Amino acid sequence: MILSHDVTGSGPAVLLLHAGVADSRMWDPQRSHLAEHHRVIRCDLRGYGATPLTSEPFDNAGDVRALLSSLGERPVAIVAASAGGKVALQLASEWPDLVSHLILLNSAFALPPTRSVQRFARREDALLEAGDVDGATELNVATWLGPDADDDARELVRTMQRRAFDVQLAAGDDINQEAGPEIDLESITAHTLVVSGGQDLDHFRAIANHLAGHIPGAKHTQLGWAGHLPNLERPSDVTALVTDFLAEFRG
Repeated sequence: MILSHDVTGSGPAVLLLHAGVADSRMWDPQRSHLAEHHRVIRCDLRGYGATPLTSEPFDNAGDVRALLSSLGERPVAIVAASAGGKVALQLASEWPDLVSHLILLNSAFALPPTRSVQRFARREDALLEAGDVDGATELNVATWLGPDADDDARELVRTMQRRAFDVQLAAGDDINQEAGPEIDLESITAHTLVVSGGQDLDHFRAIANHLAGHIPGAKHTQLGWAGHLPNLERPSDVTALVTDFLAEFRG
């Protein structure tokens, strides 16, 4: 199955991978600006946005690689948020020649969870087990958006998260997701920018420090004002950060 996706603009390819609390719509504030100099590809991973869940085995990195192959794109720059960051790291680690640039916004990675993440997971599980999907949705909105997010950003995250819950809960035990490639940070050759949020959960700041310390040549920028989804909290600031980093290596 080819993931639901859209393509805008022309030039070197940039792939946008969404967070687990979102879908490809989270990149609405950046898409048109990036498309001025790039061919911008957005996709919905399985169980998010317009991509359904089926009973067949899958892994997200394999799905994204298949999408890029179908579009004839190689290499690509990847801008990825949270859970999408883990997928980007898998791609850049397993197929280094596929990824030219890597911009990671509060990326996920397999470090031991901190207490703040464990508390969130317990609260979400309890709400979902009680059938309170609205409550679980509001918990996600409150947790993953920082103080600078406006009402439109909160409503968008609310809509995207509720959609994901509806699709994934309906699938139940039929979800057959595999782990995908193991990540070897030392094998990544892409120009890498690691971005962390000063208002995000401490787990993701620890991940950012780890990634910056183990990906060869990686740069690390911490945005003191940012929560977990900075591209929705201060869109113009993050758009400038992304375009400036990509422009460093243009040509």
